Amino acid sequence: MTRAVRADDELRLFGLNAVRAAFAARPDDLRKLWLVAGRMADLRELLAFCVANRRGYSVVEPEELARIAGTQHHEGVVMAARRVEERPLSVFLRDLPQGPCQLLWLEGIGNPHNFGAILRAGAHFGAAAVLLPKASPLALSGAAARVAEGGAEALPVVRLGRGDNAVQQLQGLGFELLATVVRDGEDVYARPLPARCVWVLGAEGEGLDPALAAACARRVGIPGSGAVESLNVASAAAVLLAEWARQRR
Repeated sequence: MTRAVRADDELRLFGLNAVRAAFAARPDDLRKLWLVAGRMADLRELLAFCVANRRGYSVVEPEELARIAGTQHHEGVVMAARRVEERPLSVFLRDLPQGPCQLLWLEGIGNPHNFGAILRAGAHFGAAAVLLPKASPLALSGAAARVAEGGAEALPVVRLGRGDNAVQQLQGLGFELLATVVRDGEDVYARPLPARCVWVLGAEGEGLDPALAAACARRVGIPGSGAVESLNVASAAAVLLAEWARQRR
């Protein structure tokens, strides 16, 4: 069996909702489709597009699809698509409208499943972008896009430059940075949240870089029963995003 070659600017997306969302948002980026026979009825529109636009598609066995996806969790479809370029912070901020806005700054987070869950929550609660540090190895992957269930298409990924410059750029446009902490943080429900808010989330166990935490306007935490130490980073992000959205109603 010939192995499918992947271009450097290509991302293999898998999962039904991830593939559908990518096609809906940017159909011209579709390069090839692989699917199992049982998914043909679900993906009629994509197959018709492939035929009309001379994009290849192959109906394959589940075992072959797992090899193409690199995982058993492909949900019966894999789409090769052009990788969307990350945006520099300066370009993103230049195009950002005035008014209330929440962003997510992910510091030291590397798990693609957590990243995908954060993208899904961010899309659901109307975040404008996810900000990733310059040196972070985190980037959109097929696994993250599958967990995001379409959220990866709704939420741009912005790559930061130097951390101190990023803080200054954001503060200059009226954003307040809120560091999320497990201990000794202000109750996130205690007072109004800023209209232009950047949630700064760190990796579980490691927390935030002290210099970055010091640059934040507040340190906030999510109160709980105490039965467990804390929420994981994706669950915490969803709670914080939801509270900001609730206050804007």
